[in-house]
Amino acid sequence: MCKIANYLRRRFANYPLPISCKVNLLIANSLRSKFAFCLLFLTCNFAYCQLPISLEKTIEMAKSNNIDLKIADAAIEKQTVLKKTAFQVDPLQIQYQGGQFNSKDYDHNISIQQYFPIGKITKANRQLQEELVKLAERRKALSEYEIEKAVTLSYYQYLFGISIQKLNNELNTIYTKFLKNATLRFNTGESGNIEVISAKAKVKEIETQKAQLAYDLAIYQKQLQFFVQTELNIVPDSATPLQFSSLTDTNKSKVESLVTEYYQQQISVYQKEANTFKAQRTPKLGLGYFAQTIDTKSYFQGFTAGLQIPLFGGVNTAKAKASAISISQSQLELDKNKLSLRLQMQELRNEFEKQQKGLEYYQNEGLQYAEQIITTAQKSYANGDMTYWTYISFLNQAIDIKKQHAETLNSFNQSAIQLQFPSISNN
Repeated sequence: MCKIANYLRRRFANYPLPISCKVNLLIANSLRSKFAFCLLFLTCNFAYCQLPISLEKTIEMAKSNNIDLKIADAAIEKQTVLKKTAFQVDPLQIQYQGGQFNSKDYDHNISIQQYFPIGKITKANRQLQEELVKLAERRKALSEYEIEKAVTLSYYQYLFGISIQKLNNELNTIYTKFLKNATLRFNTGESGNIEVISAKAKVKEIETQKAQLAYDLAIYQKQLQFFVQTELNIVPDSATPLQFSSLTDTNKSKVESLVTEYYQQQISVYQKEANTFKAQRTPKLGLGYFAQTIDTKSYFQGFTAGLQIPLFGGVNTAKAKASAISISQSQLELDKNKLSLRLQMQELRNEFEKQQKGLEYYQNEGLQYAEQIITTAQKSYANGDMTYWTYISFLNQAIDIKKQHAETLNSFNQSAIQLQFPSISNN
């Protein structure tokens, strides 16, 4: 158990621990006992203990843990190993011949022959494998981009759930105060029982929504955990601003580079592939050795040399032409993706500016109006200057403003993230 605890302490030393875990660690340090540390550390059950981390560390963990990226690493390693296959020789031919092929005596013949590639075939194979390694690296870069986008979207979806939860708590405070005032007015005979019943119903409704929000947060947390692919119950750091800030111009050039580099590398692979097929039309040099008996006399030895000439090279010629066609296809794909990305960026920019406009209203004016409406309505209702139905009307108006602000903030975040991470067509 102590080994496990020590490992966990070292492994997650850079991640902030929840308060309950920090308390346990402080107690363990004060006891200065390894056994006490192990016992107290493990009492922080990671099935229930949430680990708040920043967006940067979440993305870092995702890139470290993600299975798709591990598969991409394996593909790069595979292509790197295949570079050793650039020099390809034919299997060694060993032949034995025995019988009466010189006279009536039974003689023996043993021959060994090996053919070697000549010309540019080895160089062409090596260059092709090097380009395939680079292509695997480009695919991994695209996967990293998509993972970073998915993690960021999931991270801010959880923060949206937190903002809704805070709003729910605020509403609970407002309606609890309303229920208190309504009960007081009813007891003094200033109002009817309908106000108390209505307030109780609203408080119960908010409590039910609070329970539902807890389930929503659990779902958002599991979605984030899925993209990070960890057993830890990670959650966004509470210090993270609810509004996403983006560097759109920087990431626009990044995604353009990723797409361009991928298809250009694909073109380079097809070019080297065509060169390989062309090089396969060159002859191969064969060297051999033989030893045999004549009339059962001692072995006579000799050497052979020859060429393997591909007289029918139509297959490799056709393959080279097919690779040239693939080059044209990749260039068309690159042009299509550039156009798609440019149009997509314009669309995302318009959506972002639209959401930004709405968010600015709520931040500069809307929320202030909501607070003023709530404060004024509560005072007026408590002083008996406002009827119940008027109070409810104003309260609902203020609550709608707060809800719309939360929804607008979420829409803004989603549009900002989409603008920073435009979609890349499937490759």
